Amino acid sequence: MRRRKRISDVKNIGFISTRIAGTDGVSLEAGKWVEVLEDMGYTCFYFAGKLDTPPERSLFSPKAHFTHPEIDAINEFAYNNLTRSEDITDRIERIKRELIYDIKRFIRTFDIDLIIVENAFAIPINIPLGVALVEFVAETGMPTVSHNHDFYWERKRFSVNCVWDYLNKAFPPRHPFIRHVVINSEARNQIALRRGAAAIIIPNVMNFAKPPPPPDDYTLNVKKDLGITDNEYFILQPTRVVQRKGIEHAIELVNRLGRKRVKSKLVISHASGDEGDEYERRVREYSKLMRVNTMFGSSLINDERGSTKNGKKIYRLSDVYPHVDLVTYPSAYEGFGNAFLEAIYFKKPILVNTYSIYLHDIKPKGFKVIEMDDYMNEKTVNDVIEILQDKNKIQDMVNHNYNIAKRFYSYANLRRKLRFILTDFFGED
Repeated sequence: MRRRKRISDVKNIGFISTRIAGTDGVSLEAGKWVEVLEDMGYTCFYFAGKLDTPPERSLFSPKAHFTHPEIDAINEFAYNNLTRSEDITDRIERIKRELIYDIKRFIRTFDIDLIIVENAFAIPINIPLGVALVEFVAETGMPTVSHNHDFYWERKRFSVNCVWDYLNKAFPPRHPFIRHVVINSEARNQIALRRGAAAIIIPNVMNFAKPPPPPDDYTLNVKKDLGITDNEYFILQPTRVVQRKGIEHAIELVNRLGRKRVKSKLVISHASGDEGDEYERRVREYSKLMRVNTMFGSSLINDERGSTKNGKKIYRLSDVYPHVDLVTYPSAYEGFGNAFLEAIYFKKPILVNTYSIYLHDIKPKGFKVIEMDDYMNEKTVNDVIEILQDKNKIQDMVNHNYNIAKRFYSYANLRRKLRFILTDFFGED
């Protein structure tokens, strides 16, 4: 077993995930943890199957990514069958051993003192990685933080499977060297119920002590490039195109606004990601049925500025937000709500569906938003129009929300909780 270091001797922290790249919620939140930890004096390193982190502080392991052909084949079989073949078991075990070797190499290369596992113990889209990590921790006693964003039991796609033994072992594991972090109170209740494990709640955060900079010249033509005219309201759906995001509600809103002679344009910022394209086809069909010209903006909105092959500008999401009139967030379920905090950070009014985590964890803080209760109705549409057409009311709303978020969802809160976890592992000097 590893000798437990004093907290003053802890220098290097390793982040491990399937992917640490792009603008997905897990990567974004991991980046915020890195900012705070490095501000606290630690150096952070990265292990994943897809990375856009500094190469000199990263170890790339191809089979850690869920899109690797061998991992994809395991997933395809695992979540479509009730019994598994010996071949699938052998594949999982073989890749697990390869990943343990890579993890040990990562720890040695960068002299890691503590690892933070980003969702790889929560969502089983890479079974060998989760099992490799729990066996590595069991063999070495490595202090480990499991940062769990969403669990497999929250997703219908994992309910039919032939890997219950692996899910019970590693998704998430219960182990004395692992401290679990969850992002909402329901997840804390469920991990206690299902695993008998304690967890600390650390919700998503933004750096509210540092407001966003004003738009620069690069962003002058954002609305024009996204196909929005001067007499249209810019409505942003800042999410991936997946079913639980409830994007049909945003489309219906634009349709209803049009019938009231309030012109608007809906832009969806992200592609479908790792959950397939069927729902995106459904959203495109629904847009046509509702006669709403929805802009699917993932080709022009990315994590870095640049140009498309035909010379069009690529914008960051932070470039787009200042030009937005309303953010729609009609999700049926969210682990927390990164887009909710982003809208508040950029001081934009929000239409939010009253999903359970919003009701239990967010609404009680006192935010002022336009609410809908699982369906669009006349009152919600009128509330939207009232806000869009009253700049004073918008300013009162967004400033109030910013101040609330600064109290509860700031980097200062994250720093305090990370300090608590580190002290729990290593004690005080």
